[in-house]
Amino acid sequence: MRRPHRHRPVGLAVRRRRLLDNAVALLDRLPRVFECLRDGVVSPTFIRTIVSRTELIHGRPYQELVDADIAAALRKPGSWSTARVRDLCDQMVYRRDPDAVRERREEALKGRCFFTEAGLDGMGTVGATMSAERAAIVARVVERLASQVCKHDSRSMGARASDALFALVKHAPFGCDCGRPECAFTVVDADEVAATAARIVIHVVTDTTTLTGPVPANTAAHPQAQNVETTAVAADQGGADEVTVEEVVVDEAAAVAVEPEAVPVDEAAAVAVEPEAVPVDEAAVGEAAAEPKPDLIDGVGYVAGLGIISGAHVRDLATDPDAIIRPLGDGTDTPLPATQPADPYRPSAALDAYVRARDRYCTWPGCNTPAWDGDLDHITEYDHRKPERGGQTSATGLGAKCRFHHLLKTFGDVVDDQYDDPDHPGRIIRTFTIPEGRTVLGPAHTGFDTHPGLDMIVFGDPPATGRTAPPRTPAPDEPEPT
Repeated sequence: MRRPHRHRPVGLAVRRRRLLDNAVALLDRLPRVFECLRDGVVSPTFIRTIVSRTELIHGRPYQELVDADIAAALRKPGSWSTARVRDLCDQMVYRRDPDAVRERREEALKGRCFFTEAGLDGMGTVGATMSAERAAIVARVVERLASQVCKHDSRSMGARASDALFALVKHAPFGCDCGRPECAFTVVDADEVAATAARIVIHVVTDTTTLTGPVPANTAAHPQAQNVETTAVAADQGGADEVTVEEVVVDEAAAVAVEPEAVPVDEAAAVAVEPEAVPVDEAAVGEAAAEPKPDLIDGVGYVAGLGIISGAHVRDLATDPDAIIRPLGDGTDTPLPATQPADPYRPSAALDAYVRARDRYCTWPGCNTPAWDGDLDHITEYDHRKPERGGQTSATGLGAKCRFHHLLKTFGDVVDDQYDDPDHPGRIIRTFTIPEGRTVLGPAHTGFDTHPGLDMIVFGDPPATGRTAPPRTPAPDEPEPT
């Protein structure tokens, strides 16, 4: 009698194949990352991300270098998230082979497409592939319109976004479905919302040397060769007729230092050496001509919410006719203002951009929310009555947190701390102590690791006094604020 055939779940077969692919990739091209997995340094959760983001290095001459770079970063103390691991891998890959990355991006742009797919139960899927910045613009416009409802709307966020996208394409009204006669969002004009809404800002972080192009990897004096990359770029895009890219240069001094005219020339030495006075070894010239061109190394950029982009992509954004490049700092040691002139509680625009570029994501361990989509939290509660007593608005005193984790820290039992790193001036150490008493380190990979020039930016001390709460006489048994 034949035994009935059992069909194995498709999901199980996919997981097995994925595990096998990961094992082969670790063995062939990522042996040092495998050692990190073996030693318990990296969680198996992140292995698939690392493998998928390094597929393009297989067989490349820099394969071992990328493997070593990723493994060294993973062994740094601190916590990781999926987005931070993804950014780490992209950073190490993109900076090693700028020509290949640009070629792949050009091919990817040629292959952009629009598609529809019929689904079950009368549903369908609509999708499109496009450049990362355009995808961010589409998402922001849809999210903005989808938010035009009251708290009684019955749809999920995804359902509202789906309806909002159709309203934008069809030029149809969009409205809240609560059915309340007093609701102010019963009918919303999608075109009017899109036309009158504030500009959409896409934040990008890069450095000035990335804007000049790749350099030979053996150019030790070049900041890119030392992994020094710092510039903040904000791309404002608010619709088909309004596209603005705003680049904020963080480390202007580094860019000036590598300009050809900035290199001093000894004119006497140049005059003393005539061309015909230099003996030419034709054999040596032939050997030099036969040598391969030196490897190039390039900087990278970071797009808030989307991750790392190549240096070529950054330069494409910078050449947009509507681009605005804003240096963060003037390239000198002059401290930047830390707070608003009239309110020491509010950070200055420079400090706000700096903290978000430095943290990149919510600093809560494992959170992937972009820093630009969250709040700036005072690590120590700000004392509005006596600002000089603690919780000041400074680079060390502020940290990016998403709204959920900000509220969880404020009203929960988790205590976080943030202080200067004694071994690395300009950098900071973060810790989170959970209710059980265990201390967890903050993010292991931040903007400092992608753009080390950030630690060269200095801010002045916040003012000791400013706009504070009206003075009042405390009760006799009231404790002093901490």
